[in-house]
Amino acid sequence: RATAAVAPPLVAAVARGVALVVVLPVRLLWELIAAAGRLLHRYLLRPAGRFLRRWLVAPLAWLLHRLVWLPLLWCARHLLWRPLVWVVRTVIWPALVWLTRHGLRPALVVLGRVLVWLAEHLLVWPLRWLGALLTPVGRLVVAAVIGAWRTAGRVLRLLHRLLLRPLGRGLRWLWRATVAPAARWARRSVLDPARLAVREVLSALGLRR
Repeated sequence: RATAAVAPPLVAAVARGVALVVVLPVRLLWELIAAAGRLLHRYLLRPAGRFLRRWLVAPLAWLLHRLVWLPLLWCARHLLWRPLVWVVRTVIWPALVWLTRHGLRPALVVLGRVLVWLAEHLLVWPLRWLGALLTPVGRLVVAAVIGAWRTAGRVLRLLHRLLLRPLGRGLRWLWRATVAPAARWARRSVLDPARLAVREVLSALGLRR
């Protein structure tokens, strides 16, 4: 009976000690991580996202749309598609119809030369001209991307220096000042006495040699 009366308080003390040593530091660590995540999201990630979206993504999208996509679309529509459609309707298709009816070999040779000439003047030369036109634009876009990337890197390094590093030091100091002393106190004041008491009870019951 005495042993039965002693065992439940020991079990409760061990459970409280385990909860104090295991659950409390984990809960404190989780709260610290959650608070750090909220601070990072509020003061680092959200401002960095707004900065990058406003000063990097939006200008690059505008440059690509105005200086690359619209010129390419205009060139493809007016310099390639419409001339090709006109050539097919007025030259190639009637010539093919005529050749299928007569089957003349010299006409095929002439048609091949005409097609080569048309391809050279309607495809090769416009593509060369377009490449020469877009080369400065591409250099400008690359320079803008590099400049924006360097600016974003400087901003992120500044945020790391002013926010992340002090926050990490504060969290480390808080852990050393609160969780570590609480864990040491719980181990010395609760777990070690509870372990000794359980060992004595088990030795008294003959369950431990």
